[in-house]
Amino acid sequence: MPQPPNLQKMLAEAQAMMAAQQEAQEALKEERVETSAGGGMVKVVASGDMRIQEIRLEPEAVDPDDVEMLQDLVLAAVNQALSQAEEIAAKKMEGASGAGGFDPASALESLGLGGGLGALGGGGAPGGLPGGMPPGGGNRAARRAKKK
Repeated sequence: MPQPPNLQKMLAEAQAMMAAQQEAQEALKEERVETSAGGGMVKVVASGDMRIQEIRLEPEAVDPDDVEMLQDLVLAAVNQALSQAEEIAAKKMEGASGAGGFDPASALESLGLGGGLGALGGGGAPGGLPGGMPPGGGNRAARRAKKK
């Protein structure tokens, strides 16, 4: 007979993982990435929590006759900064959850609720409605009233 799941241990693991993720999110606010475009004519600083902190423009980048070029440079630098910030965030959050950390799917399985979520998935029950609902919907009271 399999051992019942240790709910206290699973709860403690989940709480520890949530605390680590919260710490990682706070640390991301302090991370900074700096990118540039146009040979350094446009510089952008973003934080790890995906906020633009600063945009610096060299005077040579501002040409009233070619505003489109400046717009393109700013857009390129901002997108590059956000992309780098996203990479940093992904690495930090991956580290916070840990490679062998709490796995919600295995926790559900240990409770006997795993295996593709059964009728809660999108596969549908035989002859039933999408989402696993039995014919007639999921309202038990309505089905009972219908039987009477």
